[in-house]
Amino acid sequence: MNRRRFLKATATSAGGLMVAFHLPALGNARPFDGVDLAGEINAWLVIDPDDTVTIRVAQSEMGEGVFTSLPMIVADELGADWSKVRAEYADANRSLREDRVYDRMATGGSNAIRHSRPYLQAAGANARERLVRAAANRWGVDPGDCTAADSRVSHAGKELRYGELAAEAAAIEVGDVAIKTPDRFTLIGTPQRRLDAPAKVDGSAVFGMDVRVPDMVYAAVAHCPVMGGKVRSFDFAKIADRAGVLQAVELDGAVAVVAEHYWQARTALDALPVEWDRGVGAGTSSAEWEREFDAALDGDGAVAHEQGDTGAAFADAASTIEADYSAPYLAHACMEPLNCTAHVQEDRVDVWTGAQNPESVLAVGAEAAGVEPQNVYPHTCFLGGGFGRRSNPDFVREAVLAAKAVGRPVQLIWSREEDTRGGRYRPMTALRFKAAFDQDQKPVGWSNHSVTHSILAGLRPEMVASGVDRTSVEGLEEIPYAIPNQRVTHTIRNTHLSTWFWRSVGNSQNPFARECFVDEMAAHAGVDPLAFRRALIGEEHADMRNVLAVLEEQSGWGGALPAGTGRGMAIHESFGSIVGQVAEVSVSQAGAVKVERVVSAVDCGHLVNPLSAEAQIESCIVYGLTAALYGKLTVEDGAVVESNFHDYPMLHMADTPKMETHFALSGGDKWGGIGEPGLPPLAPAVCNAIFAVSGKRVRSLPLSEHDLSWS
Repeated sequence: MNRRRFLKATATSAGGLMVAFHLPALGNARPFDGVDLAGEINAWLVIDPDDTVTIRVAQSEMGEGVFTSLPMIVADELGADWSKVRAEYADANRSLREDRVYDRMATGGSNAIRHSRPYLQAAGANARERLVRAAANRWGVDPGDCTAADSRVSHAGKELRYGELAAEAAAIEVGDVAIKTPDRFTLIGTPQRRLDAPAKVDGSAVFGMDVRVPDMVYAAVAHCPVMGGKVRSFDFAKIADRAGVLQAVELDGAVAVVAEHYWQARTALDALPVEWDRGVGAGTSSAEWEREFDAALDGDGAVAHEQGDTGAAFADAASTIEADYSAPYLAHACMEPLNCTAHVQEDRVDVWTGAQNPESVLAVGAEAAGVEPQNVYPHTCFLGGGFGRRSNPDFVREAVLAAKAVGRPVQLIWSREEDTRGGRYRPMTALRFKAAFDQDQKPVGWSNHSVTHSILAGLRPEMVASGVDRTSVEGLEEIPYAIPNQRVTHTIRNTHLSTWFWRSVGNSQNPFARECFVDEMAAHAGVDPLAFRRALIGEEHADMRNVLAVLEEQSGWGGALPAGTGRGMAIHESFGSIVGQVAEVSVSQAGAVKVERVVSAVDCGHLVNPLSAEAQIESCIVYGLTAALYGKLTVEDGAVVESNFHDYPMLHMADTPKMETHFALSGGDKWGGIGEPGLPPLAPAVCNAIFAVSGKRVRSLPLSEHDLSWS
């Protein structure tokens, strides 16, 4: 996409400047059906007469900082006074009506800045040029002799505020405008406090659970304990006389009870007799699946990557090593349970929720309500965590169906138990690694076989026709190590549980196993783990070698540590960014593990807001450490056993390590993501540190299931 491409002009609105950009249609755009917009086409930013700049954000703010970083990109090009910038969510309905003018509104894959930066820069640059020309016209001077900064246009000692120029600027059309190169950034790259923080501190920020609309009622939902099962029958008469209870609504594999208040709905649902058809998953268990996955490691699998002659390398090797690893199902465990408020009317459907893709909210709302998509109006709220779970709009569909059945606005809430037991999970995985060494203990062969679910099989089956789900082999298909002979194979094994994208997707469990095995290789070769990796990373990966150098220096690698404490490290590239981490871990002789310190070195090319970037790396560490220490879902008789934080625990503040983040930016054309890449190296760095202390290899997670005692 040409970053300077603009396809639509501007229109005045309330004396302000509305800059509109039309991007190529990426889907089935709906016409306006004669709706009069009075010239207001589509606004990315609005400048009011008082110089307030409102920048619309197409991505969802779920703690990752896009409500600040994306406006920073526009404001830098605009030359805006940052103290006068505010942000608000873009309108998915408007985007639909204007041929997806906001382009990609989905938030995931650490893609917000990587994807939208070019056209957001173009948005600010185009607006700045119009303002400059408006001022030049007033003064009768060459626009090239004017400068724009701090929300003012200046020339020869004269100044005009943006708010004074907005209406005139709206009538001026310009062609392509060159955007800034990084050396000219004034706002991008500077630490800025988050625009959404004050509202979240004073309680005025609206999350999905905060939504209140007139005449609203509440729904509690229960799903079949065995995922994929159905409702056979339920007896509403048993709860119909309970206070506040209005109705029970059958959904796909679930029942919702609607009442005047949520607790009325929840307690009535608990008392509702429901007979379930438990389906094909009944009688199964995660222990059984673990045996099946392990057995499948002995199979051949589909080839995901191959180079050289691995068979010959192993046949001629001076020595070989082999190890099997595994990772369990994981829940997303967002702090805010799934919820959605819907109001279905004859010609309009309104949906309030915190979702990672408002366009999916619109689409599923239209399907569930039986209306045309242009009649659905998503209202995006702040998200109390997403981590991939809120990119699936299943909970939106249930709310819309409940509201349609009741005829009133309904806020449907999944309880914590439903969120844990009825969610869509990170897949369980079994992995086998083999390495071959020559006489000098240098690796000459690499073999990996993984067995796991296919997330894409249920979304884009054509993408797994080869037998390989590329999301499942992330971190395995391509490795950063220059081993001449490599063979990577993959086997898809699905169960009745539904899997979904979990923070960093395949990059979460796969680098855990890969980087732990690389440590095993280093031990076999008798080489320091960091030096071993550096020797295998070629000169063509100068950015990764630089990350290793920064990590070595900043972590104090090789320095003295207290007795019972060890260092472990791992490095991984994902979502366009490289992250290396060193974990300092203490292990008592009784086996109690405490992660004391985590040092990260990061190369994402460029930073927009260093404060948000650092916070995201730390967030990944906390999220990843929670999973490494405790995370596991088990299945008995087809149903998930864990239900709440008492048996699916989160990391406590007292157990959070000291965290240090160092950026080793390579610049250039590299704009990597930051919301997920900090997670993949964490678990292997911790496990490798445990080995440094105890001599015990951890080849499965969570750590809480291992006896790590030593003497």
